[in-house]
Amino acid sequence: MTEEPLAGNVTSGVVRVGATVRRPAGPWTDAVDAVLAHLRSMGFRAAPKPLRRDERGRQVLEFVPGEVGGPYSPGDLQSLGRTLAELHQALAGFAPPPDAAWQRLIPPDREELVCHNDIAPWNIVRAERGWVLIDWDCTAPASAVWDLAYTAQTAADLRAGRPVAESAARLRAFTGGYGLDERHRAELPATLGRRARAMHDFLRANAGTQPWARIWREDGPYWLATAGYLDAHQDAWRTALG
Repeated sequence: MTEEPLAGNVTSGVVRVGATVRRPAGPWTDAVDAVLAHLRSMGFRAAPKPLRRDERGRQVLEFVPGEVGGPYSPGDLQSLGRTLAELHQALAGFAPPPDAAWQRLIPPDREELVCHNDIAPWNIVRAERGWVLIDWDCTAPASAVWDLAYTAQTAADLRAGRPVAESAARLRAFTGGYGLDERHRAELPATLGRRARAMHDFLRANAGTQPWARIWREDGPYWLATAGYLDAHQDAWRTALG
């Protein structure tokens, strides 16, 4: 069957073949497949179905048609927050295989449960069945609030230059859908800036290799400015979270 390159800045070598996606396999792929199979068994439908390996040893996943990326309305943000909460609930009882290997690009604040670690507009499909989260290669143990901070910032588009009150309202919509407990409500305001700064620092440290060199050149200033903005307005985020 014909291999079709996928649109956007996708991982090198990822192609569509009919109703499937083929991804180059790495040491982490077996663990990722175990996570996806677990989610399937839990009835979580916002992830692609893992299928098999092909004759070239590539990971084969269900192709989910739909639109990738934002912008998102407040209603969308609330729905995305609820989807992330359902994901964390489904993964809370997941026991990784004893020999699990993970592709850990950015060290988390701590390890509580297995997380996606890269849920952002470029990895969210607006599909017929609802939101579907793609590109699970960075799946690894982290904390719920670390995962939450990244998705809240990228999906709600919290960034330097956006009026603080507007950002606060968008953050409130996303976290309202998630349903923060007291601990996460207390931790999230400071974690937002730390998570954005961790992305900046990772790109800077890997600016000599692709694709990070290109992303550092294009987005390095964005992540630094975003981290500063999020740190500077922690009181507004606390107020927004109630």
